[in-house]
Amino acid sequence: MSLEREIQLEQELAELRAALQRQQRATAKAKAKTDSLAEAVYQAARDAMLTAPKITIPKPRADRRRTQAEVALVHATDWQVGKHTSGYSIDTARARIGEFARKVGEITAIQRADHPVKACHLLLGGDMVEGTSIFPGQAFEVEAHLFEQLVATASMIEQLVCDLLAEFETVDVWEEIGNHGRIGRRGEMPAGDNIDRMAYYLASQRFAAEPRVVWHDLQSWYQIVEIGAYRALLIHGDEIKSFGGNVPAFGILRKANAWSSGVVEPFLDAYMGHYHQIMTLQMANGGRVFVTGSPESHNEYAREFVAATGKPSQRLHFVDPKRGRVTSEHIVWLDHIA
Repeated sequence: MSLEREIQLEQELAELRAALQRQQRATAKAKAKTDSLAEAVYQAARDAMLTAPKITIPKPRADRRRTQAEVALVHATDWQVGKHTSGYSIDTARARIGEFARKVGEITAIQRADHPVKACHLLLGGDMVEGTSIFPGQAFEVEAHLFEQLVATASMIEQLVCDLLAEFETVDVWEEIGNHGRIGRRGEMPAGDNIDRMAYYLASQRFAAEPRVVWHDLQSWYQIVEIGAYRALLIHGDEIKSFGGNVPAFGILRKANAWSSGVVEPFLDAYMGHYHQIMTLQMANGGRVFVTGSPESHNEYAREFVAATGKPSQRLHFVDPKRGRVTSEHIVWLDHIA
């Protein structure tokens, strides 16, 4: 190799090193900016929650019957707090979730005519906030910025837990985050930096000294919910990548069957949201996938671009913890609450 060529290669290598260093500095600067954004949003919301008045924890009426008790399972998901449409807003979301809590109490009272129902498991399924950068044109359907969405969502979760504590002796809360809760575009920040997760943390701190509440923090992209012998997989639903405008039943079953084959810990049923529609699918292991709806309404993006819409709803089940199975299923419709 000639001396001239060696000098040329050294110059090219130096230029590549300089370019890599510039890229590394730019990446570090961008990460610092997004990290600061996440911390600022969280800290502001945390300060707002700390100034909220102390909550009063209600107590349910004692049930001393010794017959076999069942457990209520509440799947609350896809609240999209912050979305603004002709038929949905933060106030509408708050009213519909309040009605959902009331119906949980009403249906539970019917169950209790036959057997005790002392405990409740609340499954928070993700997409509790609307976010600000999930799809093109979303800005036109956003009522509040991330800070306001975070504070409103945390306070609504807190109220729902309080309402459940008025009905049940104990409440277990399970977390799952959604795609709407992420900050920035996909991949810009770690998946754990999520507004859903921040809202869960803020709400959980309000019950930190309450022994009747057990809060199960999210440790992975899924949760295995345990209610006695009953085991269920809790996911959000965006893990299914074959979405084409309607609920992708085949894609859901393919993934759920794969997960149940030993990819994750053993489970019978699976609970998910994401699609804002109601569906139940039979898995190969004998369990089922329960797809739960959303309390939102008049989603113009969904109607125009994916030709899909759902009727406002949430899900309530009752579980036999001894036999490890669901004994009754209820869809709570919420479209009558404006």
